[in-house]
Amino acid sequence: MSEIPYSGEKTAKVGEVEIAYDTFGNPSDPPMLLIMGLGAQMIRWDELFCKALAGQGRWVIRFDNRDVGLSTKFEEAGIPNIMSLIQGQKVDVPYKLKDMAEDAIGLLDELGIEVADVVGVSMGGMIAQTMAIHYPERIRTLTSIMSSTGNPELPQSTPEAFEVLLAPPASNRTDYITSQLKAAKVLHGSTYPLNEEYVRNYSERSYDRCYHPQGFSRQLGAVLASGSRNEALANVKIPTLVIHGSIDPLVPVEGGKDTAKSIPDAKLLIIDGMGHSFPTEVVPQILQAILQHTAP
Repeated sequence: MSEIPYSGEKTAKVGEVEIAYDTFGNPSDPPMLLIMGLGAQMIRWDELFCKALAGQGRWVIRFDNRDVGLSTKFEEAGIPNIMSLIQGQKVDVPYKLKDMAEDAIGLLDELGIEVADVVGVSMGGMIAQTMAIHYPERIRTLTSIMSSTGNPELPQSTPEAFEVLLAPPASNRTDYITSQLKAAKVLHGSTYPLNEEYVRNYSERSYDRCYHPQGFSRQLGAVLASGSRNEALANVKIPTLVIHGSIDPLVPVEGGKDTAKSIPDAKLLIIDGMGHSFPTEVVPQILQAILQHTAP
């Protein structure tokens, strides 16, 4: 593979929010926006994954959602009452998924992109769905991975995964790396071996780049306060691919099935033995599915 052009990390001003981003590939190629999940920085999209997409003629853009990584933090907003939200009570939150979707649209604006293929994982899938609902003219194709519709009737996380979600923040670098490894063991599942060295390396890079646990809680508040998208998704006409692991403990596979059922003509790919992670063994299958779905 020839050398893939890389932009280096940059910042875009989107309203009152600054969004950190980078790009892989040629700006003349069809743009593909990658949206990461809850509390995860853009570097969670592995560079090799991004380069593999760029090598197949895509201009790949990844970015830090608000309140994570090097994008704007909402520290003055405090932390919403997560337990009250989980119990279905109305709680004021600093922002919702629609605000995060507007950040992504604003980034496309700043980059001069009229329409893009949008790929979101977990919370990123929820943001991508929200973009498809409110800004359909900006999205050429939608790929929603290990995500859900916000339907409260769906099966919930396993107790172990729920514990990962609500674990108290680490107080130092060593504890953070330990907690990330513990979480990965739960979310990855037992079908494929967990690459502990990879998890450790990513955790070290994430902590050193920006450790901001309060942002995780506000993002979780946005997810919980945004409600069900089922009814709105029924009106989405964008070609949609839904990818989900069969043993996902955090967002059970029913979330993927509900997404595919809610969006007319959506394609559903269930990957046997995949949890809430990208095992190395299935990455080629995921890449191929995305490339086929977004073929020009």
